[in-house]
Amino acid sequence: MNTNLTDKLSKPIVAKVAIVGAGPGGLAAAIALRSQGIDVQLYEKAQEFRPAGTGLGLAPNGLSCLDAIAPGIVEALKSSGCEVHHTVLKNIQGETIRTNATKYLEQYGQPLLTIWWYRLQRVLASRLPSDIIHLNHRCIGFEQDENGVEIHFDGEKSVYADLLIGADGVNSVVREILFGEGKPNYIGSMCWRAVIKYRHELFNDYELVFVKGNKQFMYLLNVGGGYTSWISRKFSPEYSLSHSADEVKSRILHELADWDESFRAVVEATPAEQIWEGPICDRSPLSRWSQGRVTLLGDAAHPMAPAMGQGANTTFEDAYQLRECFADSANLQAALTSYEQCRIERTKIIQARSALGEMRYYDTNLASSTGQTQERQMSLNDDFHKWVYDFKPSVKS
Repeated sequence: MNTNLTDKLSKPIVAKVAIVGAGPGGLAAAIALRSQGIDVQLYEKAQEFRPAGTGLGLAPNGLSCLDAIAPGIVEALKSSGCEVHHTVLKNIQGETIRTNATKYLEQYGQPLLTIWWYRLQRVLASRLPSDIIHLNHRCIGFEQDENGVEIHFDGEKSVYADLLIGADGVNSVVREILFGEGKPNYIGSMCWRAVIKYRHELFNDYELVFVKGNKQFMYLLNVGGGYTSWISRKFSPEYSLSHSADEVKSRILHELADWDESFRAVVEATPAEQIWEGPICDRSPLSRWSQGRVTLLGDAAHPMAPAMGQGANTTFEDAYQLRECFADSANLQAALTSYEQCRIERTKIIQARSALGEMRYYDTNLASSTGQTQERQMSLNDDFHKWVYDFKPSVKS
């Protein structure tokens, strides 16, 4: 066997990796790279892992990659979330317009799971030694040379690594230092959301409810364990944030004033301080994610509107693909180049379709489209969804 190849197979191409951000993307990347014998250290600005975040959907493409990274983890996620068998579309009066049986498992080999972000974080963190996760570490900068990267944290703390991965979200400090883009792009959609212990007979018999209003909509997700995630978004060319938690709650209840009481009731039952309010943002796609010994992953690399529910799922694709590029490359630069070539074009397309999908939620003219146009659009969507969901880890002998 070739001596260089033997060396490559016997030891990883880098010894130590620092990941900034211990959300699902950073945790998945840590699991993936540790499986290759790499010393991975995670740095998270939060002082503790606390119940936070929204409900989200884990689609077949994301689950397939997670299962390849951490065999058996999908079963753990199933017990922590909710497998979606049916979705229902309702109007704001609470009347059912349409009920659909999901076919993800039959078509793609994995189901659609809805899960609380916090529970997803906990399941992923349970696959890692606790002493590699460093909380209360807010990254404020880094410097690199040909030998490594020195990462600086608030409080005059610094660490040194062979590679820095920025997995620190849409407002990524790492991305800003690399590319200096400023604030993300507001795409014209405001959001309010929360996860609470809640049951209502009108919609909890379903796993996923979508309520369509006038340039406004609401998702109700069963995220397992008796918890419901509600998410309301509204078209708003300009955005403004409320001044207090009570004002946030009053504002969303005002937005739902004409809606059936069953939908208002879930908001009424939510403590004001648990409601998150904010703008839906993305960023323009990058032509590269890496510079030297620094690269990006997940929302830091390709933040996208949530319309397609692909933020977390494409992040897990990133983590899987990064691991494969490390395994198949002779050196770090080759691995990062391969990683970008595998990921940038696909995520760019999904970013664009997600932004379009977000605005389609509010396009009242779509309802008056001709049947032929609607049929053509459905065909295009079916092909696109197959391309997205059918992404599977390669099988190696």
